[in-house]
Amino acid sequence: MMSRSRKTTRFVVVTAAALMLPSLLTACSSSGGSGGSSGGKVTLTEEDYFTADPDNTAYDDIMKRCGAKAGVTIKRTAVAPTSIIQKVLQQASAKTLPDILMLDNPTLQQVAAAGALQPLTDLGVSTSGYPKGILSTGTYKGKVYGLQPTAASIALFYNKDLFSAAGLQPPTTWDELKADAQKLTNGSTYGVAFSGGTQTEAPWQFLPFMWTNGGSETKIDSPQVVQALQYWTDLVDDGSASKGVVNWSQSDANSQFMAGKAAMQVNGAWNIPVLAKQPDLHYGVVPIPTPRAGQTVQLPLGGVVATAPRTKDTGNQKAVSKVVSCIVGDTTQLSLAKAENSVPAKTALLEKFGNDNPELKSFTEGSSGWRSRTAKLGDAWPKTEAALFQAIQAALSGKSSPSDALSSAAQSIK
Repeated sequence: MMSRSRKTTRFVVVTAAALMLPSLLTACSSSGGSGGSSGGKVTLTEEDYFTADPDNTAYDDIMKRCGAKAGVTIKRTAVAPTSIIQKVLQQASAKTLPDILMLDNPTLQQVAAAGALQPLTDLGVSTSGYPKGILSTGTYKGKVYGLQPTAASIALFYNKDLFSAAGLQPPTTWDELKADAQKLTNGSTYGVAFSGGTQTEAPWQFLPFMWTNGGSETKIDSPQVVQALQYWTDLVDDGSASKGVVNWSQSDANSQFMAGKAAMQVNGAWNIPVLAKQPDLHYGVVPIPTPRAGQTVQLPLGGVVATAPRTKDTGNQKAVSKVVSCIVGDTTQLSLAKAENSVPAKTALLEKFGNDNPELKSFTEGSSGWRSRTAKLGDAWPKTEAALFQAIQAALSGKSSPSDALSSAAQSIK
């Protein structure tokens, strides 16, 4: 997912500089603020990583509306996704962190661990009504430091025309997915496409297979994880998936599906606007198949979290609370989810949203399986993510067996 590029980088790439975050932020954990007032009018600063539409326009509108509701002006700054962590580090050093900071959810624990964020409950922001997965993405040591207005994850897209011609129904289990992929592989069309080619997206797409099979990020060389990677590798080895998946991003996989070169793809709802521009493409979306019938697929949870950095302008805390509450409020959740092809974060909003937006229903139905990538590992997740990526690359390229690749990966993070 940043947590979405929504898109090819729904997830901010954590650079080497991000590893320096705890030491640098500690120095400014109780100082640095950028809010101000002139003539009694309060101006708050906000920072996010949405430089492209639809998010850029959507967040412009959100900050104007939430600022007006709180009786303040919000000065918004959008930083390039690949530069956001570096920017935070610079602001931390200069003690100029913004009043409101929107972070890719896997990076929150790094910032919270440094003491740079305030618990939202201390500000009076309500944390009720969210599923466990949402709360865990914004929780550090038992306190909630961030909340998501929307959520993003992945599902299985399938070509209705190709399935109909083959007399097939969408698969629900691994065995069915493998059998269908083999039957649908014909000429230049492969049965299934997925992303194995980028450090954030390949593990993101692999996690539903790993987790649902009983694997854990705390032991990536377990038999359950090996079996899941063997399953992916078998799809490539038997020709059901292109050998090119080892180099593909999520955008590449979507391009293959859109061009009719893949009968199925694992991908996110952010591709729907692109797919909708193809009038001859008839597709459906179903949950990612599980190892056994009746299981609930475990899905990595993407999205942005609204946070309140610790600043020296403590007099603005009431206004900050009102703005954050508005950013994660019901009105914002519904409008933003529709604008960006994601789903609301609150449980009570999901069913109606899915019924009103049938193309997103499979994504709302997956909420019971949402899981945080950092819940177990905290700020150690990026290192494990990188190790998983190397194992996926080695296995899909045929350089190592899944077992050997994951064994080496596990050794690299000890």
